Amino acid sequence: MAISKIDSDGIVSGGITADSLNIGQIGGRRNLIINGAMQVAQRGTSWTGLTTIGYRLDRFEFYLGSFGTWTATQSTDVPTGSGFANSFKIECTTANASLASGNVGIIRQPIEGQNLQQLAKGTASAKNITVSFWVKSNKTGTYIFELYDGDNTRQVSASYSVSSSNTWEKKEITIDGDTTGAFDNDNVASLYVQWWLGAGSSFTSGTLNTSWASNVDANRVVGQVNLADTVGNTFQITGVQLEVGSVATPFEHRSYGEELAACQRYFEKFTGLLQYSKARESDRLRYLNFFYKQVKRAAPDITLSGTADGTTFANFADNSLDGFRGQCVAVGDTATPFFTSATFNSEL
Repeated sequence: MAISKIDSDGIVSGGITADSLNIGQIGGRRNLIINGAMQVAQRGTSWTGLTTIGYRLDRFEFYLGSFGTWTATQSTDVPTGSGFANSFKIECTTANASLASGNVGIIRQPIEGQNLQQLAKGTASAKNITVSFWVKSNKTGTYIFELYDGDNTRQVSASYSVSSSNTWEKKEITIDGDTTGAFDNDNVASLYVQWWLGAGSSFTSGTLNTSWASNVDANRVVGQVNLADTVGNTFQITGVQLEVGSVATPFEHRSYGEELAACQRYFEKFTGLLQYSKARESDRLRYLNFFYKQVKRAAPDITLSGTADGTTFANFADNSLDGFRGQCVAVGDTATPFFTSATFNSEL
């Protein structure tokens, strides 16, 4: 970054230029990705036998469609001197060397439409987007990064190379703004940010689409290697940043507390003892008011663990964005139902 100078005649030179900064993000958060440093792992830090879709590290979904079997971990293997402490690592434990036409493997993060309005998508002022990330894999070759617009069924792909086996490499990709199809201004998934790991012919048989266009599956993942072709293949990612503009700025490190709070909008885990209180003894009614740590994206799916005298927790009255009123009928006259852990899922 150039520093301004004032010469003896009072003339300013060497000032900061628009090309050196993503101007639209000054004074606000630059990174549209949540948990890009892979800090938050409310669901756990290790999973085995993975064959289907599911969120693993917070806000990162591992999408598998007949793409072999995998383990996933929150790894401490990171780029040296990068300032990161964790990465998201996957490893193939059962291979699929011959993918059927519809087979897919993806790591992705969906983003709410109301968090994307600054992109001005669908207007003449549509902004460019730049993604930057660190990647490491033992399998070299061509990989595909994709932005998929679920509101308007549009997409754009970009290829990047893993050049050296088992070596951390930083990638930066800029996607031109899309003047067609505005994102809905709501709390539903509008944009899917996707790192492909492999795909069958349904997604690879055309010509790679490198400019925004109506979706044609055959043009989405052309040239992509098949990470599932050999047991032991690995893929790791960290330092993920998606920002407005054509420049990849330094990663926006946020505190663990900030990232945790942002993640809890979509998923929250509770561990502790909470007992239902007696409301009416005549019909054994018990109740509990519970408030979430963060306001949720939508009324969440609730899973409670713990019971007393066979009582279950089937009725969640007034389940809302900020909490619920639990209500149940105890099995015994003296029963005091309780739960010791809970999850509240409001993922996209």
